[in-house]
Amino acid sequence: MLKTFKHHLLNLPGWRTSRKIVVIESDDWGMIRMSSKEAFQALLQKGYPVDTCPYNRYDALESNDDLSRLFEVLASVKDSHGNPAVLTANNVVANPDFDKIREADYRQYFYEPFTETLKKYPAHDKVMQLYRQGMQEKLIRPQFHAREHVQVSRWMRALQRGEKGAKDAFEWGMYSPRNTGETDDGIEYLDAFDTDGQPVHPVQTAIVSEGLALFEHLWGYPSESFIAPCYTWSTDLESHLAAMGVKYLQGITYQRAPVAGKPFAYRNIYHYQGQPNPYGQRYLVRNAFFEPSITPDVDCVSDCMQRIAIAFRWGKPAIIGSHRINYMGYLQPENRENNLRLLHTLLRQIIARWPDVEFMSTDQLGNCITE
Repeated sequence: MLKTFKHHLLNLPGWRTSRKIVVIESDDWGMIRMSSKEAFQALLQKGYPVDTCPYNRYDALESNDDLSRLFEVLASVKDSHGNPAVLTANNVVANPDFDKIREADYRQYFYEPFTETLKKYPAHDKVMQLYRQGMQEKLIRPQFHAREHVQVSRWMRALQRGEKGAKDAFEWGMYSPRNTGETDDGIEYLDAFDTDGQPVHPVQTAIVSEGLALFEHLWGYPSESFIAPCYTWSTDLESHLAAMGVKYLQGITYQRAPVAGKPFAYRNIYHYQGQPNPYGQRYLVRNAFFEPSITPDVDCVSDCMQRIAIAFRWGKPAIIGSHRINYMGYLQPENRENNLRLLHTLLRQIIARWPDVEFMSTDQLGNCITE
């Protein structure tokens, strides 16, 4: 009862509409995670508990089969305008260039576009072709997540100190053998825009600029929205994002903002749907979730449907958070197949219950709010 009450409270303030809008936002596309089954077994044998973390068990760079199977499900339903379900794929446009970093004896950081990373994986040769096809058919809409999903300076310091976990993972083309989320150091290396208690540095603004420029080069259009890895960013970064053309800031109900002068200290800044900031940007708040790989004990279809109903009850769009991990089968195909069946069930229930539903991407929703 308390949980449901909180879901209602989340949807009270902010922009309203009589339209039944559903947006699916999915983070982490393009980033490395577990690099292979061999890497998983090797790290497990070294004593790292990779089997306890769903991201280590299931998540990997998206493969040919991952995209083609996902697109089949998205195309299987149509909204009231005849449009298929569309996934906003929040794209990590680059990954570390492990070979160059090693050659530099860990003294200098290098990155490569994720399209180059794809060439190093054995079942990924058609990924970009499939992306283009999916975009043409309005099944997927990339937006900007980060240049890379790693806090570069913190990770490089760990490598330079020779920290065992970082070095063991590095040998398999990964950041860490844990990658689980919360640790004593916050979120380890994954929170790319954490400032470690410092003011926003020119290096970080350069990362944003390079990342957004690479995004436009890869996809042929600028990203109008941004979602910070681990929902962690400083408000001081927002003016730079705005100057680079970012109009919409994706997130959950709160922003995890680093506290100046206190490394690994954060304050929660709460946002509501369509809330403007001083730079003319709008916060878009996820108010529903579909995460079967991360929360296997939750009836994800029923829970998501309930949250969508609450959003519509208060005249809000339903913005569903659903990470890439749920649709990945490169490591374990059954993860992808089981979750795609659930996604198909969810989408069918949505169009059956709300025949006037409209599927939109994040930037389309943002434009509805600001028009």
